Amino acid sequence: MMNENIYMILNFLNNILKDVDEILPGGVIGDILRSTAWPMTPPKAYGPFHLGFVFIFGALSVILAMRCSKLSDKKFRGVLLGCGLFLIITEIYKISFYVYAIDEPVDIGQFKWWVFPFQLCSVPMYFCLLGAFLPEGKFRRAILDFMAIFNLMSGAIAFTEPSGLIHSYWTLTLHAFIWHMMLVFIGLMIGFSKDMKWEKKTYLRSVYVFLGLALVAFCINLIFWKASNGDINMFYVGPKNNPIFIFKDIAKAYGMLVCTPIYLFALCLGAFIFYLLMKWINSNREKCKMRKENIA
Repeated sequence: MMNENIYMILNFLNNILKDVDEILPGGVIGDILRSTAWPMTPPKAYGPFHLGFVFIFGALSVILAMRCSKLSDKKFRGVLLGCGLFLIITEIYKISFYVYAIDEPVDIGQFKWWVFPFQLCSVPMYFCLLGAFLPEGKFRRAILDFMAIFNLMSGAIAFTEPSGLIHSYWTLTLHAFIWHMMLVFIGLMIGFSKDMKWEKKTYLRSVYVFLGLALVAFCINLIFWKASNGDINMFYVGPKNNPIFIFKDIAKAYGMLVCTPIYLFALCLGAFIFYLLMKWINSNREKCKMRKENIA
């Protein structure tokens, strides 16, 4: 009964989107989005486009992150707000693009559920806004720690295997590349900030947030399971099998109940490596700063 009600609500919202586009002269929304559907030959992994973007914008992200990490609390929150708004606006564009420009518009059962905005890399658009407005406290600290570790990791790793970033449209490819570089920038900015303490509890807080989000993602998958015809898989935690290399083989051989804990552990292990790396980088930055002060 619950799934039927959800399906009805989603169909209602889908019909509203169609009606809005029909009411506007000439289907304005669809026309605008289709006008940005510039086709491209998908760039090759580790080709000039991929490597050029990573090196140029990666270096720029590091420089800007180091500068922004020194801002006052008010300005730091302003940067978080700006990042959050940018991510939300571009995410709305991406989803609308799939609905109007590619599928013209789809029925809810045909919706590409993998673009539902609650994947690991989607979380910063919510957390940046929370980080901008929440008062300083344990909850705000935990979500900042999460972005400095887990989202830095997810943004950086996406560029090592960029198949999920490469599309046949310029706007979608640029959106994916810019989005994940934004995650790197946000993670570094928080990681370099003076309030960031690279302690054991910092990592543990980020893990607790991650596991809590994974649980929410699993609940979303269950709620929308019937409406999506079993296609939705936020955080890749199931019930649908994990599609990521290695893990998809584990899921196929042993099932989701075995694969998901292994997958979550692997992400936590990867995050721990990034935690150690950032801890080492910040430790060396502090040593360099102390040397300069002693010389002065």
